[in-house]
Amino acid sequence: MKLISALLLLVSWVTAGERPNFLVIFTDDQCFRSIGYHNHQVKTPNLNRLAAEGMILKNTYVASPICAASRASVMTGLYPQQHGVVALNTTPFDAFRNDGPRSSQTLANRLTEAGYHCAFAGKSHLGDPQTYGFAEGQESRHPRDIDAFADATKFIEKAARLEKSFFLWLAPRQPHVPLIPGDEWLGLYDEKAIKLDPNFREAPIRDAIYNQGKAGEHYYRDSKYTNNWRKLSAGPPRSEDVMKQFIKAYYATISHLDHQVGTLIHRLDELGMGDDTLIIYLSDNGYHLGNHGLGNKITMHEESVRVPMWLRWKGTIQANQESSALVSSLDVYATLLDYAGVRTEKDWAESRSMKSLCEDPSIQHRLAVYSECTGVGGGKGEGHRMIRMQEWKLILNDQNQWHFHDILRDPYELRNLYDKGDAPSKVRWQTLQAPLHGWMKRIGDRRIPAKLLQ
Repeated sequence: MKLISALLLLVSWVTAGERPNFLVIFTDDQCFRSIGYHNHQVKTPNLNRLAAEGMILKNTYVASPICAASRASVMTGLYPQQHGVVALNTTPFDAFRNDGPRSSQTLANRLTEAGYHCAFAGKSHLGDPQTYGFAEGQESRHPRDIDAFADATKFIEKAARLEKSFFLWLAPRQPHVPLIPGDEWLGLYDEKAIKLDPNFREAPIRDAIYNQGKAGEHYYRDSKYTNNWRKLSAGPPRSEDVMKQFIKAYYATISHLDHQVGTLIHRLDELGMGDDTLIIYLSDNGYHLGNHGLGNKITMHEESVRVPMWLRWKGTIQANQESSALVSSLDVYATLLDYAGVRTEKDWAESRSMKSLCEDPSIQHRLAVYSECTGVGGGKGEGHRMIRMQEWKLILNDQNQWHFHDILRDPYELRNLYDKGDAPSKVRWQTLQAPLHGWMKRIGDRRIPAKLLQ
């Protein structure tokens, strides 16, 4: 083990001048439709500009649409049932902390071995970040991320004096509830002008695919919004007017976040490090915002499992690019290791480097992406799974029922074509079942339905 570490360090010395710094900005509960370049209702001028200076990834899916599980997946390059953090209980993450049997596998530990100085700011959700590989930083608590961005700014100012490359993981709490963006940002929006999506409902249809609780329940999580002037009660039904009030505050929170990110990156550029830093922006999961009658996340619908993502590295990643390639949040892991010169691809597990995609956004990065949310309420293996290919998505809900959607022609997932479509549709969903089955076996899924085994 010491020999391997020494070789990695030697590689880092040789390639230090060629490797970028890394800044990952990992927001909380940001739906893919809640960024200005995708939805003009959302005012994010800084994020729009920064994304335009690099490449926008239009089809990014998280490994799991629930906070702790998603974060553990990005940090390990593994799906939840592989690393054990299947919902919010982080006890299984002990294997990746300190001297745990898998501690060397975390992204921060691997980059540390490669010669990077690793720092953390924001929301960890996995305990003290210094227990899983970061040299400095601690979890912050301010709901508007005042302390997180202050810590990040102090770090990059210090990093300008460092003699080695850095990795900064910045994890804002916004736009997670409570939504308290301030009048300056609320004033940017008129709730009456906010347009709801075609799949908005006041309450969900009573069907297992919408369940956000234990398997077999019909439980719907809250969208509780609390500040000094307005409250939304927990759970549906939510009228159009109530949902618009919530969305106004949600968008305003993102506009505040946009300002903070823009200020930080301006400081990075001002210090002369912008051209030497690969920036990746994404979120831990999406948010329903009343679509399908739901708040929160958990399910396998687009609003829940798909997130915004862009990459910027001036002079290396060409500006004004967009890619429709399928990308997993797990791919952050392999991408940073690849750019750092840690080319042990067999250890990247389910993660796949985006380096080639950054060089040519027209390539097919993945044939399919997968996601699972299988531990809500404590039942291991119970919950929802999905496979998404370029045109179609197949969902297996917590009652082993199937939902098949033509995403290109039905982006709001209003029609379930499983067992209802024409013959070509049947061939298509049968084509998706085989790779879903293979993926479930590969990750050690605890609940493979009998129908898949036939």
